[in-house]
Amino acid sequence: MAILAGVVAAVLTAAATGPETITVQRGIDIKAPPERIFPLINHLRRWPEWPTDDGETKATRTFGPIASGKGATAQWIGSGSTGSGRMEITESVPSSRVTVMADFRKPFTAHNINTFTLEHRGESTHVTWSWRGQNVYLLRLMNLFTNADRMMGSHFESGLQALKRRAESPP
Repeated sequence: MAILAGVVAAVLTAAATGPETITVQRGIDIKAPPERIFPLINHLRRWPEWPTDDGETKATRTFGPIASGKGATAQWIGSGSTGSGRMEITESVPSSRVTVMADFRKPFTAHNINTFTLEHRGESTHVTWSWRGQNVYLLRLMNLFTNADRMMGSHFESGLQALKRRAESPP
């Protein structure tokens, strides 16, 4: 019993000493000009057009009075890992960058910053989705047994693929 207690204590201590923040980044090339992609990101009401996973499509969303750009807000309530929270566009640079503050309430409280950067490259646009967030204790504990970059990265890859499909489809 003492050995089990020691192992549990060691795991809990290791989680407590993990980094306080975590960063994940993914990118994709989209055959569309930045002017076509930017509104899909900058207008929160358009995010359901490029869902990052099936759970998000089932979330209930409400939106603030500002439709797009700096100050635009959205709240969501979903089940499972979708959870609930609020996001707000804190920076909007036309056709080049959108920064979104995301505050999760469920499945745990966390505050994250998502930055979408669009770089025009010939006939394509390279879109980078960077995420920097609080590495709350529960995530630190999970990170001892899983790879957070791989887990979160697959979420971003799915979203970027959906953004690509939407941006490359006829208007």
